[in-house]
Amino acid sequence: MRPSFRRRVGKPRIRNQLLFVGLGSLLAFSYAASRTNIETEYWTKRLLSMSSTWQFHGITTTDLKRVQNAELIRELREWFAGLNRSVQDVPALIRPWISLAFVSLLQPYADASEGKRLCWKICLLNAGIYLAWKVRRLQPAMAVRFMHNPLSGLSYTLLTSMFSHQGFFHLLMNCLALESFGSAAYYYLMREQTKADPPMLESTGAFHFLAFFTSAGLFSGLVSHVVSTKWKYPQMIKQLAVPTQSAAKPETWAGAIAASSAKPVAEAAAKQAAPTILPSLGASGAVYACVTMTALAFPDSEIALFIPPSYPINIQYGVGALLAFDTIGILRGWRVFDHWAHLGGAAFGVFYYTYGPDFWNHMRRAYAIENIGDMINISSGAPCILHLDTRR
Repeated sequence: MRPSFRRRVGKPRIRNQLLFVGLGSLLAFSYAASRTNIETEYWTKRLLSMSSTWQFHGITTTDLKRVQNAELIRELREWFAGLNRSVQDVPALIRPWISLAFVSLLQPYADASEGKRLCWKICLLNAGIYLAWKVRRLQPAMAVRFMHNPLSGLSYTLLTSMFSHQGFFHLLMNCLALESFGSAAYYYLMREQTKADPPMLESTGAFHFLAFFTSAGLFSGLVSHVVSTKWKYPQMIKQLAVPTQSAAKPETWAGAIAASSAKPVAEAAAKQAAPTILPSLGASGAVYACVTMTALAFPDSEIALFIPPSYPINIQYGVGALLAFDTIGILRGWRVFDHWAHLGGAAFGVFYYTYGPDFWNHMRRAYAIENIGDMINISSGAPCILHLDTRR
């Protein structure tokens, strides 16, 4: 007996993708917890070596943040001084403008929070991959390695595709959203760390946020992958397996004209009704996780669209409208955005808001270094301001 069309075609598996996302997320959080403990130990010992007074009143997370900001400012000043020395041969009329240009970049960087600086670095990575898309010779390789095709059988593209953007507007919107919601999510994660029982020092939240952001992107891509392979793909095979019914031969000229006019309409309707599996890319799923976490952590805050400009509204109303838009997009079959990935990222943000801080504390204790967290008088950090000499 000849096997059916559906059996001959086969069906894609999701086991490798499930393992990749699960093990990849676990590895990301394990590395983040280990590095956070190492960094905290380093800065704690460094602060203790500066003065013996820390032995008596204890070290706080705020103290660790301040010494790191002071070190950052020292490095920026040294780099800026070296820049001024290197441009001594430049005409005196142009030299102040060069210094002013670099101050315009370095001063906001020094003034920004650690979370915002980290989001800027992620945006720079996204921008670099976007520029790689514009190199014609690289486009075939980019299409394979930096887009996730659910039918390709690849798993690592779930990771690479989340930092990949083909369109400038897509890149711009994700970066604008990441700068605001990502830095707010970072602040929330650091704030929750101060509520740990027992409390633990944490010199940086960068590794924690990167693990959260990466896992959110992987999970959102996995949701889209599972929907495409386990729901859309069987529907496509089912439609292809149905034999096309041949229409009756028209007997008159009027019937022939009517049949010829109806055929394109029927083909277009069938094409519109058939599910489509398209490659996906972009950081929208991970950004959605930051959005929902921020909405739950700061329910009284307000948001406004930058493009197009709009009036501020309560964040929960705005996020609710976004989720409703994606839900309608799924029900209506819209194909411009990956609505399943958006909702998957949003769900991850809600889940991590609920269980993430406790999970992170557990991971840090699992990779704890002896004597980390003995001094537990923890409070929030304070900003540092960089002052650069531009008179040279």
